[in-house]
Order: sequence, then C-alpha cells, then structure tokens
Amino acid sequence: MAKLTDSLGKIPGGLMVIPLLAGAFLNTVDRMYLTPVQRFLRVIGAPSETREVIIGPEESFRELWENQVVSETTLAETGERVLEIASFRFLNLGTFSTALASPGILTLIAMFLFCVGAQMDFHVGKRSLKKGLVITLAKLGAAMVVAYLIAKISGSMYHGFLGLSAMAVIAAMENGNGGMYVALTGEYGNRSDVGAISVVSLNDGPFFTLLALGMMGEVFPIAAFLAVLLPMGLGFTLAQIDPKIRQFTAPGEKLTIPFFAFALGTAMNLGTFLQMEVLGAGLFLALCTIVVTGGAAVLALRLFREESPMAGICEASTAGNATQTPVAVAGVMAAGVETGIVSPEKAAIYQDLVLDATAQISISVITTAIILPFVVIWYDKKLRAKGIDPRKEIP
Repeated sequence: MAKLTDSLGKIPGGLMVIPLLAGAFLNTVDRMYLTPVQRFLRVIGAPSETREVIIGPEESFRELWENQVVSETTLAETGERVLEIASFRFLNLGTFSTALASPGILTLIAMFLFCVGAQMDFHVGKRSLKKGLVITLAKLGAAMVVAYLIAKISGSMYHGFLGLSAMAVIAAMENGNGGMYVALTGEYGNRSDVGAISVVSLNDGPFFTLLALGMMGEVFPIAAFLAVLLPMGLGFTLAQIDPKIRQFTAPGEKLTIPFFAFALGTAMNLGTFLQMEVLGAGLFLALCTIVVTGGAAVLALRLFREESPMAGICEASTAGNATQTPVAVAGVMAAGVETGIVSPEKAAIYQDLVLDATAQISISVITTAIILPFVVIWYDKKLRAKGIDPRKEIP
C-alpha cells in the first residue's frame, strides 16, 4: 500500500488541495448538525454555539436539542417562530483543535513567509538574477493587465467576468509554483534557468498582489505592506547572517502548506467547488496563467536577448500557496479599518470574496499542474526544431 505522502505527491497540487478539501469536508459535515454527532458532543461536554431555526406557527420542535432552546421569538408578520438553539461543532471544541482550524490561518501564513524569505540568497549569478527579474516582472505585469481588462469590461474589480475579482486574478497568475519550476527547468532548462528560482521566489506570498492592487487604485496603509513584508524580510536577514538558518527553515517552506490549506478549508463549504461559476473561473484563470503569463515571460526574455526563453514557460503555473493570498489581503483590509484608511464596507467586500477566490485559485493550481508539463514538452520540441537547445547554457 502506497504511503500517504507518496500518494499526495502523485496528485497535482496534492500537498495543498487534499488538506484544503479535507478541511472543507469537515466543515461541511460539521454544519449539517447531525443528530448522532450533536448527541456525542453534548455528552462529552463540548462548548456550544447558538444558531437560528425557523419553524411554522403550528409546527412543533422535536429535534434532539428540544431542551436546548436558548430563546424563542414570534414574527408578527408571519407568525413563524425563531428559535435560538444551542448546537455543537467539532471545529468549536476549543484550545488546540480550534486553533488548528481557521483561527490559526494568519499565524501559519506568517511562518510560511518567514521560511520562504530564508531561502532567498544574495549570491545569485548575474544571468540567473537577470532571468529571475525579467520573469517575475513579466508575470506580475501580465496578471495586472488581465485583472485590469476584466475589471474595465465588467465594470467591477470585485465581481467581474465569471465572478472573478482582481484579487483572485492577480494572486493566481503572478504566484508561480516554485517546485514545479525547479523540476521543469532542471529537466528542460539550463543552469541559469534553475538558478533564477532565488529571484522568482519573490512572488511567493501576498505582497505582490497587494502591490498590484495598490497600483490599480486600492488603498492600503503602508504599515500593512510592511506587516506582510516583515516575516519574509526577517527570514531573509537571519539567513544571510547565518546560512544554517536557511537549511533549518527549508522544510518549513513545504511543511506549513498543508496546515494553512486545511485551516483555509475549514472556513469553506464543499459545495463552493461544485458551483459552475467557480469552476469556470478557475479554469479560465489556469488558461490565462499558462498562455498569458507564459507568453509574456517568453516575450520578455526574448526582448532581453535570451536565445532560450524556456524558463518563462516553466513559471507559467499557479502555486498552491497562492490560496492563502485572499485571506491575507482580507486581513490587511481589516487592519486598515482600525487605522481609518480603509472603510468597513470595503473590508467587508474583501472578506466576502475570500471563499470564492480561494476555490477559484485552487482549481487553477490543479489545472496548471496537470497541463503545464505537456506545454513545456511541446515548447521544448518547438525550440529544438529551430535549432535551439534549451538545456545548453549559451554565453
């Protein structure tokens, strides 16, 4: 029987997608308030929460929680009764169990950003540095163009074509899968292509998405930008002082992903992924990520006189860690409310976007992970037909 980790590795984006779906499944079942589950949790003394149940004027309330009615109100207009019922959830057990769910998301993301920052290095070859900067800026620019066009055509930055928000578009398109990039450039690219990962890794996390949204007119407090950048900056600085910190934190770059993915999932309903609008939006994001960001990166490398632009195609994916960007951006907006820079209404809009945007990005993660390797193989054959060997380091 295959080991669980090996099985996850065979699933595109499995390290992120499976924990995310597991969290969503648990939350979906939890909110069904099944009678056996409610009875068990009440017997073991789990903390309760209240929920509303509306019943008709003549209808009797004969559920398990009949003796757990907290309050009852009769609606004058319809005569219906609104009952507040004491209910129980696994995700509300408290202490460590609850902390591992959605309340722990921001802490886990901060750990991830610290570990990512620690993997960055000053000692990057000149050519790798050049390729990394060109690819990163081209990918970000392409994402902003697509987000701007969707917002312009639909007249909304928040509910555009297929329900896409500018936040979801930019987060999915600008954040590439570093592991896939290294694997693909390692097989189909040259040394400087692989080395560019040190710079390309800058697009990990929500910072570039916040920067792009700011350039598109959204207002964020400067402190919020620094708050996002600080964990990465701290990890980077400490790793330069002591290279052993880079080795120590390297496992954390992947280790935190399933944990914050699970935490994200516990705030979602499985039904979200089955909505045609969400599914269609995710597939559209994947197509734009491969075609538009890949094409932009290839063109940019060509403009900077790189004979083999293979690295640009290898970065045309959506990273699993991009799923944490919507909740991070919403958190920044909430922080902006406290300083008076962001209105409560604007913060509420971003909070409402989190679940759909996370699902849309997740679908893009899976789709690009499946399709991109075939695109790279096709492009490798195309370059070779032109007499260009992408594996050869050309001076």
